[in-house]
Amino acid sequence: MDNRPIGVFDSGLGGLTAVKELLSIMPNENIIYFGDTGRVPYGSRSRETITKYAAQDTAFLESKNVKMIIAACGTVSSVASGIGESLSLPYTGVLKPTAIAAAASTRNKKIGVIATTATIRSGSYRRELSAIDPEIEVFDRDCPLFVPLVENGWIAENEEVTRLVAQRYLTPLRESGIDTLIMGCTHYPIIRHFISEVMGSGVTLIDSGRETALYCSAMLKERGLLCGRSTQGDCSFYVSDRMEGFSQIAGIFLGKDIKREVSHVNIDLY
Repeated sequence: MDNRPIGVFDSGLGGLTAVKELLSIMPNENIIYFGDTGRVPYGSRSRETITKYAAQDTAFLESKNVKMIIAACGTVSSVASGIGESLSLPYTGVLKPTAIAAAASTRNKKIGVIATTATIRSGSYRRELSAIDPEIEVFDRDCPLFVPLVENGWIAENEEVTRLVAQRYLTPLRESGIDTLIMGCTHYPIIRHFISEVMGSGVTLIDSGRETALYCSAMLKERGLLCGRSTQGDCSFYVSDRMEGFSQIAGIFLGKDIKREVSHVNIDLY
């Protein structure tokens, strides 16, 4: 048993959807979350910059004595996948758990992927899915407007702009005949209703945050690192930029109101 916290980081606040799933699957665990809100988005950055940022993010979490680190960021998982190799503690991104779940889900071996521009450009999901099953066909599409739409709160079912953007991005994927769609950015489950509306009931949506939380739980159990407490776990939140309105925005991602202090971090010190 290990009562140290689980560390989670993302380029912004989208990784809180993974935290939501962690709280559901492992409610007794403590979680430390870092959102690099001062440098979001990562999806339009170069590989070198993304790798540098990810190294600083993991160094900060290591300073908090976490027992495992999760890169709840599709861009980091895809572009800086080697970041975990230098760590002395368990680490996972969202790429591998999500690809495994999608490969298990598909019936016709046609899988769609939506993600940030950097993730799609990296070809990471194509490689990961091909390694699992070379017969899988991958149809991918970057959706750069989804992140700002979510972070600006344009998520209600009557938001016509978000609906039109979803239709523009996703119609070609629906017409390709896929039966499984990977939501390869942790922001995207927030607008799942728009995505599902366009794709139709015949397409299974794979939530990278949930699949990663399940994978994390299995890793900790296998290594004997699950916590031993029976009480509800606690969450601590850190960001690299302004903290005003954090509770309101975090509530969107976590699916509930939070009344919790958020701390500022000078990430350049790590």
